[in-house]
Amino acid sequence: MFGFSRERRRRQLRQVAVPAAWRLIISRNVRFFDRLPLDDQQELLRHVQVFLAEKRFEGCAGLELSDEIRVTIATQACLLLLHRKTNYYPRLLTILVYPSGYVVEDKRHVEGVIWADGAVGRLGETAGQMGSLVLAWDAAKEGATDPADGRNLVIHEFAHQLDFEDFAADGVPALASRNDERSWAAVMRTEFSLLRASDDTGMPTLLDTYGATNAAEFFAVATETFFERPRALRRLHPKLYGEMQRFFRQDPALYSSEHLTGAGVESA
Repeated sequence: MFGFSRERRRRQLRQVAVPAAWRLIISRNVRFFDRLPLDDQQELLRHVQVFLAEKRFEGCAGLELSDEIRVTIATQACLLLLHRKTNYYPRLLTILVYPSGYVVEDKRHVEGVIWADGAVGRLGETAGQMGSLVLAWDAAKEGATDPADGRNLVIHEFAHQLDFEDFAADGVPALASRNDERSWAAVMRTEFSLLRASDDTGMPTLLDTYGATNAAEFFAVATETFFERPRALRRLHPKLYGEMQRFFRQDPALYSSEHLTGAGVESA
C-alpha cells in the first residue's frame, strides 16, 4: 500500500508545471540542459519535481539555501536517472550544502601500513550508511556551468549513490541481467587496471587518476567523464563507453559541449 501511494504521489508531482523561475535557473546554471533533446528536457524536469519534493536540503556553515542551490543540484543529480526506471536514490534522505570546501577530521594514508589522523579538506562526500550527501556549493555550481572539463562534483557523488543501491560500494550499480554483470565486470576490471598503471607511471590519462583509488571511485570518475567528455571517452575507451551507455541508456556524445566546440576531444 505504501509503495502504491508513493508512486501515485510521484505521478502527481511529475504532472505539476515547473515554475518559470526554476527554468531560468536551469538554463543559466546547468549548461547541458538546453542541448538535451526536448523529450529529455521534459523528463528531466519531471524528475527534478519529485527529487525536490522527497529530498531534504540543509545549509551548513551559515549557507542560506535558495531555489538556485536546490534546483541546480537537483538537475545535475537527475541527469543520471533519465531513460531508466528509478526509485530516486532511495538510500539518500538529506543533502548538506556548504558554501565552499570544508574540513573534517579523518585518517589519511601515509605509506605502507602507516596512517595518520588529521584535518582533511573536502568538496563532497557520501556513504551508503550515511543517508546523506555533502556538497560544496561553489564546486557544485562550477561543475554545472563548465560541462566539458571532465569534472562534476554532483555527478560524482550521485554516482556513488547509484552504486549503493545494491547495498555494496563496489563500483557495480544495479545491472539488469547476469550477462550485463559479466560484461561490466570484464570491462571495468581491465579499465581499472589501466588507470592504476597510468597512476603508477605518471602517464597522461583521460580519466582522473583519483579513480584508481578503488572500484567505487573508478565508477564515479568514469560517470563524470561519460557525461562531461563523452566523445573523448568513446574514442579512447570505447568498451568503457559502451558499458556506461548501456547502463545509463544515454549517448551524451550527441549533446555534449565537445560536440559543439571540439574542446578536449583530441587530447587525453
